[in-house]
Amino acid sequence: MISSSLPKLKHGRSPLFFLIAGPCVIESRALIMEVAEQLLEWTDRHSIPFIFKSSYRKANRSSNASFTGIGDLEALEYLKEAGQQFDIPVLTDIHTEEEAAQAADYADVLQIPAFLCRQTSLLEAAADTGRVVNIKKGQFMSPEAMRFAVDKVKGRNNHKVWLTERGTTFGYQDLVVDFRSIPVMQAIGVPVIYDVTHSLQQPNQSSGVTGGKPQLIKTMASAGIAAGVDGLFIETHPDPARAKSDGANMLALNKMNDLLKHLVRIKQAILD
Repeated sequence: MISSSLPKLKHGRSPLFFLIAGPCVIESRALIMEVAEQLLEWTDRHSIPFIFKSSYRKANRSSNASFTGIGDLEALEYLKEAGQQFDIPVLTDIHTEEEAAQAADYADVLQIPAFLCRQTSLLEAAADTGRVVNIKKGQFMSPEAMRFAVDKVKGRNNHKVWLTERGTTFGYQDLVVDFRSIPVMQAIGVPVIYDVTHSLQQPNQSSGVTGGKPQLIKTMASAGIAAGVDGLFIETHPDPARAKSDGANMLALNKMNDLLKHLVRIKQAILD
């Protein structure tokens, strides 16, 4: 389990930025192990601290027909196994106070979905576990207002809290990212992450399946690094077209290494 609010690099090198990445939802043990192992190889190569991400349950689906998971305990066991086998911290979403206590036995970071970022009882339950709490900024929230969510976690004597930008609702079926929110939320005094793939979603499609614009992942991730984010959140899958959740906006796994090389060059240019 990670003990501090920011992941640390092995061998004591200073991080460029950290990466939260993995498939949207746990579909199988084989998928989790494949993606975690490959991402760890690349992030180690580029000296990027890595947190593996996958949801054990998807509770906020557009349609009743959408995939929600393989079963809570089975999925959580796979997530914990990946963390232990590859010696990496792991992150998953929670939606209720009961889920906070359950998931805390398996995950290092508990993530609060954007739609629930104002849910006081959920934030407090996550804080009480002692785990890192990553709060996604609601699509309906100003960055300044997220300090109240942070205060709810810190008010429970848990100072391991992060904020994540994931875009703001624009009309019914699009999101826009105001990169001014990055320094605004950093001024609250917590690490700020940019969720690249979810900010490229196109929600509320008539089909009941969320769309997306994955061709813009490189552009938006580059902008996030240039804006000074502490970390990036990128969902990835070996075959997004066959993914059981959010395939329309995920990055194909075989494109991740080239993207990371590109982003490291941008960050190094800024530091120079």
